[in-house]
Amino acid sequence: MPDVVIVGGGPAGLSAALFTAKNDLETVVFDTDETWMHKAHLFNYPGIRSISGSEFMELTRGQVSDRGADVRVGEEVTDVDPDGDGFSVETSVASETQRADGEAVDEADTYEADYVVLATGADRSMAEDLEVDFDEDGTVAVDLDTETSVDDLYATGAMVRDEEWQAVIAAGDGASAALDILSKEKGEHFHDFDVPDDVP
Repeated sequence: MPDVVIVGGGPAGLSAALFTAKNDLETVVFDTDETWMHKAHLFNYPGIRSISGSEFMELTRGQVSDRGADVRVGEEVTDVDPDGDGFSVETSVASETQRADGEAVDEADTYEADYVVLATGADRSMAEDLEVDFDEDGTVAVDLDTETSVDDLYATGAMVRDEEWQAVIAAGDGASAALDILSKEKGEHFHDFDVPDDVP
């Protein structure tokens, strides 16, 4: 059973996955590969001089997989239900789906998770189905750590911003959600700050 299910594999979802997986939470990312990043070219992302959005996605998926997350491209989340102390997550699989590591995915499944991070861009339909609170401008209402009105359910990126969408901001939202999850799991404020000696 994964600790964290992330719905969406753009900058927000992958950023959240990077932090949770790196810090030993079993993390699964479900990615339909429909991110706007495939239409982008990044000149304004810190640390990147110039890269296509598709190349950025490939590199970031690899980085997230290297840190231990299970990235499932083509496996779509069809339903999320609060279930006791966690969530039940149902998926469906497109034909010829494979994980980031190249392993084929044959069938849809149901997963149980302690935390869910919604990172579906401006598509707020899943948040609506979960009946979270919305702000007056139609965005998902979240606290400073991007947690919604449903405990342990986070919303990140474009779904929490009214027409202020940007890859760096989305990645920051994902990291914020991950650090809040890690703080809950550790029972104290958690900071993910590496120094050169930490690098494997």
